[in-house]
Amino acid sequence: MKKTHIKKGDLVKVLAGEDRAKQGRVLEVDRDRSVAFVEGLNMNKKHSKPTTANPQGGIVEKEGPIHISNLMLIDAKTGVPGRVGRVAGKDGRLERVVKTKKKAAK
Repeated sequence: MKKTHIKKGDLVKVLAGEDRAKQGRVLEVDRDRSVAFVEGLNMNKKHSKPTTANPQGGIVEKEGPIHISNLMLIDAKTGVPGRVGRVAGKDGRLERVVKTKKKAAK
């Protein structure tokens, strides 16, 4: 399994593709394939046959995978996207923080 900077439940921004610049919550992360499923983004249509559970059948829309390299974590406090870093917390354990650009003083 590969290490990822995105976890389930994170708020992310899409950097590339059809859904570029859109935001959503991560529903699932597949670390073997390096993809994440983001709520409401990269929607795919799947045609389903009638079954006992769904006697009507029809077209079902569900989220498709987005490669992790095309996602950027959004800071929950400020709402600004940035890179992920790790900093030692008060109890000595590593905590994830979002590194955002700071405006240079003129």
